[in-house]
Amino acid sequence: MHRAREADAFPVSWTRTGDDHYSVIAHWPAEHPYFIPAHGHRYDPLLVTETMRQATLLVLHAGYGVPVGHHFLLEELQFTCRMDELAIDDGPGEVEVRVVCSDVKRARGHVSRLRVDMVVRRAGSVASTGVILGRIIGPEAYRRIRGDRAVPGFEVPRTPPVTASLVGRSYAEDVLLSPTPQDRMWRLRVDTRHPILFQGEKDHVPGMLLLEAARQAAELGTPSQPFVPSSGRISFQRYAEFGTPCWIRAQALPPSSAGTTGVTITGSQDDGAVFLAELSSSLPAC
Repeated sequence: MHRAREADAFPVSWTRTGDDHYSVIAHWPAEHPYFIPAHGHRYDPLLVTETMRQATLLVLHAGYGVPVGHHFLLEELQFTCRMDELAIDDGPGEVEVRVVCSDVKRARGHVSRLRVDMVVRRAGSVASTGVILGRIIGPEAYRRIRGDRAVPGFEVPRTPPVTASLVGRSYAEDVLLSPTPQDRMWRLRVDTRHPILFQGEKDHVPGMLLLEAARQAAELGTPSQPFVPSSGRISFQRYAEFGTPCWIRAQALPPSSAGTTGVTITGSQDDGAVFLAELSSSLPAC
């Protein structure tokens, strides 16, 4: 699952249930230093998306035999959570992730591209659904794509964080945004020493860190009420590089007839788009 800490690897077993069909069992901790409970004592929806990402990696390596040294390039992630099914019970929570892979392409004997549809179930009930689109490339191809950037980078945030409580955080080191003079625009803060966001050497900013930055921007973009992303979609256009500013912008959308709050978040760097995210919150203020 590409995690250095055992406590951050949530899948514990897998089974092939059919051609391109898998069942992954995962355990969610009742307490986690980063995936803290969402408003109302519910599991963090981004714990759900991280479990989906890890289940995808597990299926690729264990189910399809993709070598561990290959790189998984996340192109798009979609998710929808049923917040009432994410209530935290006593002790760790066991979930089943039902995985269906489609549009599987192969190159040189290995999977090179695929779509992964997932259903996360708790105690027999659907807690979340999701889709991941991505491609897989070998080390040599990765080095050709990255060029002289295919070496681990290092960056320590030199800009002040926004107030941690405004983005649902307790500690400044978990804040990924710095204020700017422009309304609803922030600078991304990256610290490769973070023990959970960075595990293993990276030569670019991880996509899941950008998703968390988008969530924090959505919190700031809707200051009148808590924002818990019960559904969302994020697509990546390019890598976010170390050493040059990445700008995060948020635009709140008009409330839907069902009372859902939506926010569009963009990331850009060097005048080019990095990602586009659309997050929605249907959780009532509490």
